[in-house]
Amino acid sequence: MARSTQPVTVFALLSVLLLLPGCTLGPDYQRPTATVPAAYKEIAGFKLAAPADEEPRGAWWRVFADPELDALAGRVEISNQTLAASAAAFRRAEAVVDQARAGFYPTITGNFSVRRSKSGGSSSRSFANTGGASGGAGTPGTVVTVGGSDSAQTVYQPSLAASWDLDVWGRIRRTVESDVASAEASAADLAAATLSAQAELATAYFQLRARDEEKALFDAAAAAYERALQITRDQFREGLVTRGDVALAETQLETARSQSIAVGVRRAQFEHAIAVLVGVPPAEFAIEPAPWAETPPAIPAALPSALLERRPDIAAAERRMAAANAEIGVAQAAYFPDVTLTGTFGYASTALGNVFDSANKAWSFGLALAQTLFDGGVRSAAVNAARAGYEEAVATYRQTTLDGFREVEDQLAALRILEAQAATQARAVVASRDAERIELNRYKAGTVDFTAVVTAQQAALNNEQTALAIRENRFLASVALIRALGGGWSALELPAEVGEPQPRLY
Repeated sequence: MARSTQPVTVFALLSVLLLLPGCTLGPDYQRPTATVPAAYKEIAGFKLAAPADEEPRGAWWRVFADPELDALAGRVEISNQTLAASAAAFRRAEAVVDQARAGFYPTITGNFSVRRSKSGGSSSRSFANTGGASGGAGTPGTVVTVGGSDSAQTVYQPSLAASWDLDVWGRIRRTVESDVASAEASAADLAAATLSAQAELATAYFQLRARDEEKALFDAAAAAYERALQITRDQFREGLVTRGDVALAETQLETARSQSIAVGVRRAQFEHAIAVLVGVPPAEFAIEPAPWAETPPAIPAALPSALLERRPDIAAAERRMAAANAEIGVAQAAYFPDVTLTGTFGYASTALGNVFDSANKAWSFGLALAQTLFDGGVRSAAVNAARAGYEEAVATYRQTTLDGFREVEDQLAALRILEAQAATQARAVVASRDAERIELNRYKAGTVDFTAVVTAQQAALNNEQTALAIRENRFLASVALIRALGGGWSALELPAEVGEPQPRLY
């Protein structure tokens, strides 16, 4: 009767454990609140796009209606090596999730051992069936007795061993939960890196186009200065002006030509930067000058509450909070015994030909409970560290959110102010051109010195340069605003397969 009650006792204990509801330790995740304003402060006076369907989605750079930019931005995700590294990091995070989920299932190992041994004074031999070294599933103490003699004998032992962590306290479940959230954060990091690279490309592209416009500006000024020089030379030959006027006109012309050449250095640098962003050696890449729009498109500004879902860096910070929260449960589970179901089944024989006979069969089955009794405070320290890590993640999330609102406000203000400045500067350009024309006519009439013409021409060029700088800054601010708004990205784009429901095995 004693032998029959032992398996019953084991099965009874196993049944109780399997019928336990999944006790998952640690707090269930709830997203902490973040301070979200009802509206943007700088939205007043900002020109919004209409209708709302023009909101950038996916290929956000298309709002600029620039074919060259469209072609370049589309190559960033394909060829950029920084993004390739971020994509590999995400795939690694996915593999970590798969590795953690494997803990839900039993581990089964196959073993085969051959042992040669000899002992005297007995006609029979006993051999311990260790079940192999893999996975800790062997059960020392299972003894197989085979007939023998005082001579050396060879024992063949094929076997299967299995172990299954029942995860009674939810340690594995919390680990998977943490790894899933970390993988989703990695996916958001990839989206943030992609948006950043695309924004860098658009910024460099518009800076390159501004250099093209700047060169054209200096070339046009040089052409005007050349005409003024010719007029001065004609008047010098007629004795109406001095040689100093001719020298001044020549100086102004050559200065404009020098400035036109110098623009090429900065243009080349922006072109090289674009080449690297699209994954091409600068020596194999070139962008030809092309027309550039006078004004940037109107950019829609999403509500502040939508920013939490649209910015990938905020989404990544939120997912890291969820991962840190799950780590608390992992640390708390260490206070409770680890319950493992183990079993082995195999054969043992001194003859390889009949090793699988039923008489040579050996098996074992049982439960193992492992509990740390004293660790000097290691577990409590781990719990405290996990809680502190969660608090750190919460603070990082809230700061990232505040930074996001600040960036949006900055660019809204920049666009609004630059638009007003552009209108004022346009009037200054018109006035300076009129002044240049008037002074040149007065010089031709002999009523003013050539220095008055030079002053008027320089003022006109300066005003045109200022207008170009404002135009460039408006485009750059538009790119920065789209980037600050998340570029049309949404947290719903996080890969669903990473967050699949966890299998429940009991």
